[in-house]
Amino acid sequence: MRTRTLGRTGRQVGVVGLGCWQLGADWGTVPDETAVEVLDAAVGSGVTFLDTADVYGDGRSERVIGAFLAARPERAGKVTVATKMGRRADPHVADAYTYDAFRRWTDRSRENLGTDTLDLVQLHCPPTEVFARSAVYDALDRLVEDGRTAAYGVSVETVEEALAAIARPNVATVQIILNVFRRKPLARVLPAAVDAGVGIIARVPLASGLLSGRYDASTQFAADDHRAYNRHGEAFDVGETFSGVPYEVGVEAAREVAALTPEGATTAQLALRWVVEQPGVSVVIPGARTPDQARANAAADDLAPLDDATRAALRDVYERRVRAHVHARW
Repeated sequence: MRTRTLGRTGRQVGVVGLGCWQLGADWGTVPDETAVEVLDAAVGSGVTFLDTADVYGDGRSERVIGAFLAARPERAGKVTVATKMGRRADPHVADAYTYDAFRRWTDRSRENLGTDTLDLVQLHCPPTEVFARSAVYDALDRLVEDGRTAAYGVSVETVEEALAAIARPNVATVQIILNVFRRKPLARVLPAAVDAGVGIIARVPLASGLLSGRYDASTQFAADDHRAYNRHGEAFDVGETFSGVPYEVGVEAAREVAALTPEGATTAQLALRWVVEQPGVSVVIPGARTPDQARANAAADDLAPLDDATRAALRDVYERRVRAHVHARW
């Protein structure tokens, strides 16, 4: 797998990583044994970047990753693990983002992951006000000075939040939703990140599975799957579920995307290949609930570059079917 520099961390990571939300919770049940098999399949296929958070299964995702790497020391040194913090705050308000809270949260994540120093810690979609507070970045700098983390970044919901973070001198990475159905970051965020040397971690690249082309109007999701309980933003930002695209609209748009899939590839691989071709993207982090999905996602980097006709057709699907539902919101 090709590698790229992960922004200001200076680390080299494979262009396709693994998002590990589903190894904690909110995507239906993933047994511990399956979670380990998914990690093994991903890392065995060239994945060197894992993204998790302290709230994924109340730390379960972190603990599974920590145990997996502890049992495979020969792989641990080759894998970068990024976690996130902030969503444990109750209430989840800007004033909760303090050095003392950061210290408690990162201490818990370090224990879960079995490491003295986190590779990368990211603010986990904090209140917008946080991005303008210099004291927050000062506190993050202290975490690096303390040796609790080697670097820090932010995970954001909006373009404006991303641009505010990129302007800060020590932000190493920005994680943002970017996929065939969420193109707004292409215009300003990615060029700004390139200019500043900030890494871009592209999340929700398959629009919560819509861009696998496997769903239709009758597809049912488990009650503990956010694709069932957060379709209208009942639990958290609706943009995290199907990228904020109304499900019925997304199904029809995804059918058109599927028709563009190159021979020998899957629709998910096409969607991932589109993301990694965008200038400025360091790594894309699809999730996987099975080992086969993890291996197939990693193989997306093997696809030939998309041709002009395919890129234009994907843009046309967005403009006709999706843009009106998402572009002005994030």
